[in-house]
Amino acid sequence: MSAEILKRACEGDRDAFSALIETHYDFIHAVAWRWSGVASDAEDIAQEVCIRLARAIRGFRGNSSLRTWLYTMTLNAVRDHQRQAARRSRDEKQLANDPLYASPPPEHDSSSDDALWAAVRTLPEKQRDAVLLVYAEGLSHAAAADVIGCSEKTVSWHLHEARKRLKDLLRKEAV
Repeated sequence: MSAEILKRACEGDRDAFSALIETHYDFIHAVAWRWSGVASDAEDIAQEVCIRLARAIRGFRGNSSLRTWLYTMTLNAVRDHQRQAARRSRDEKQLANDPLYASPPPEHDSSSDDALWAAVRTLPEKQRDAVLLVYAEGLSHAAAADVIGCSEKTVSWHLHEARKRLKDLLRKEAV
């Protein structure tokens, strides 16, 4: 993608913005899928990122790379989506305990989830983000630090802690 298209999109050119979305949609969707682990959630998250991007593109000043900005925007959308899902789940559990609204629990298809990535998704937020950015996305510790908003050493520490937790989680799962 050319810098000219990005510049025009930032200035409000709709055709340039469409080209920007077309160029980066697969990237946004892939990041959303790796973070959420659910294809339908990834689609919803990617759509939300596109909406957020449309609202925020004029504010992009190039202080970081567009890709770093998209990572950050996508991670925020994933977190928002997960908070909303948790809230819905709590509400559904409350309704399930009410005999007037009781219904069978929804089916959960985890066959597509690899055990390791499923375990990664259970890690605390900063550890999960560090693991996914470095190992799933292939970012350097410095680039991951830019996305997360911390130092490289902090990313290294989060990865170290995540490895210890994952080792324990996977060991327990194997037993």
